[in-house]
Amino acid sequence: MTNAPGTVTAPAGLDFALLQDSSLRVTWRGRELFRYVYRPRESQVESPRPYLHPIRTLGGRLVTIYRPHDHVWHKGLSLALSNAGPDNFWGGPTYLRSLGGYTQLPNNGSQRHERFEVLNAGDRTLRCVQRLRWTTRDGRDVLAERRGLAVTVLPFRSAWRLDFSTALHNVGGEDIEISSPQTEGRDGAAYSGLFWRGPRSFSGGTVRTPDAQGGDELNGARAPWLAFTGRHDGDGSASTLLFVDDPGNPTHPTAWFVRSEVYAVVCPAPFAEGVLRLDAGAELRLRYAVIVADGDLDADACAALARPDDGAPAERDSAP
Repeated sequence: MTNAPGTVTAPAGLDFALLQDSSLRVTWRGRELFRYVYRPRESQVESPRPYLHPIRTLGGRLVTIYRPHDHVWHKGLSLALSNAGPDNFWGGPTYLRSLGGYTQLPNNGSQRHERFEVLNAGDRTLRCVQRLRWTTRDGRDVLAERRGLAVTVLPFRSAWRLDFSTALHNVGGEDIEISSPQTEGRDGAAYSGLFWRGPRSFSGGTVRTPDAQGGDELNGARAPWLAFTGRHDGDGSASTLLFVDDPGNPTHPTAWFVRSEVYAVVCPAPFAEGVLRLDAGAELRLRYAVIVADGDLDADACAALARPDDGAPAERDSAP
C-alpha cells in the first residue's frame, strides 16, 4: 500500500489511481466504481467543486449524469450549498426573496482541493480524507473543510457503500447564514447539501422511505433514509441508490428534497425548514451513507442495508 500517485493493488480487488492530478479513480476487480474529480475545471458560474462521476453499480450500471443541459451545474454526486450568506456554492443563479426569485449574480464561489491527508485501500475498503477551501468569487476563504470518504464493497448484497462526512469550519471572520431556496420563499425547493443527479432514464423512477412509496409527492418527507430506484435504457434493468441520514446530523431525521417525474434528484435537506447560523470560528458536521445497488430493492432490503451493522465499514475514524 502507498499514498503516492499511481495504482495501489488491494488483495480483494479494490484499487485506486490518481489521474492527471485531478481525479481519483476507484475500481473493484478491474471495473470502475467511480471517479472523484477533486480538481474540477468548469467555469466559475457553475461553482466548481469536487464531484463523483461516473458512479456505477458493481454490475457496471451508470447511475449519475454530468452537466445535463437543463442544469449544467448538476454533476453526479457532490456537496453544494445554494445559499451560504451572500455566496452561491451551488452554481447558476441564486434564489433570493429580496430579488423576487432567481437572479444570476457575481457570487458563484468554488471549492478548492488542498491535499489528501489519508488515501489508502484495504481488503474491501478504501479510506480518503481531504482538505478543501471554500472560496468566494472575489477570492476570500470563508470555509475550511475536512472531508471523509470511506468505500466498502458489499458483494453479498450486490452493492457498495460510500460513507461521506464533512466538517465545515467558518474561517471567514463573520457569521454565515446557510439556507435554501425554500427558506427564501420557493416552496418545495429545499435543495442544499449533498446532491445526486441520476441519468435521464431514471425519470419516473420509484422513491421509497420506511413508510411510503411513490414519486414527487414524497418531496419534503422526513425520514431516516430514502431510496430511489430507476431503470436503464437497453435492457430495462434496475438500480437502486439508498441515502441514509446519520443520527448525529443536526436535523435528523432529515427532510428530503427528491424529484422523479421530470428528472431524478435526491438531496438530504438540513436547511429545508430554517436558516442555520454558523458563527465565526464554528464548525458544521454532516454525515451520510450512500449505498449503490444492482436491482430493484424493496423497503425491507433498504431497511436492512440502512442499518449501520449491515456491512458498514469500521472506517468512521477516517472521516472528520
